[in-house]
Amino acid sequence: MSPEPALSPALQLLLWHSALWTVQEATPLGPASSLPQSFLLKCLEQVRKIQGDGAALQEKLCATYKLCHPEELVLLGHSLGIPWAPLSSCPSQALQLAGCLSQLHSGLFLYQGLLQALEGISPELGPTLDTLQLDVADFATTIWQQMEELGMAPALQPTQGAMPAFASAFQRRAGGVLVASHLQSFLEVSYRVLRHLAQP
Repeated sequence: MSPEPALSPALQLLLWHSALWTVQEATPLGPASSLPQSFLLKCLEQVRKIQGDGAALQEKLCATYKLCHPEELVLLGHSLGIPWAPLSSCPSQALQLAGCLSQLHSGLFLYQGLLQALEGISPELGPTLDTLQLDVADFATTIWQQMEELGMAPALQPTQGAMPAFASAFQRRAGGVLVASHLQSFLEVSYRVLRHLAQP
């Protein structure tokens, strides 16, 4: 009996994210809100753009540095202190709109800081990282402006906490794999919530 062909790194990444998505998909959502349709559609478009940016970064890290498996770097991620952004107020039985928008903004703000910490990752990846940073910042601004319009924004914008310190080029590249992976998981949940809210 011939051995099964090995999965490509890109397919392995896709399957890994699909497994995460299956768990998240099982969580029910609360009733839709009265957020402006134009805001929701803009957000959905921005999520898809950032997902494309993140996938491009992951593909280049895999192709150039053979860093293709985020799950193999989890322990390193813990030691480096790379956090996850929660969305506990979003995919729940009773969706809390103010809390969800706040967590969306806080999560995007966190990923802005993490992406900034990756600066200098490599000349080849610099432009891709810059594009990803700009698009995450734009999405965070979109969320913040809507919070202001709804009177949900706090008086002051959040300040960035301590970011991981990467002591070597390898740590920075491995950090890039993990940050991109965490961001993709965050965006999958965000997209599902926004799509639900956009339904009539």
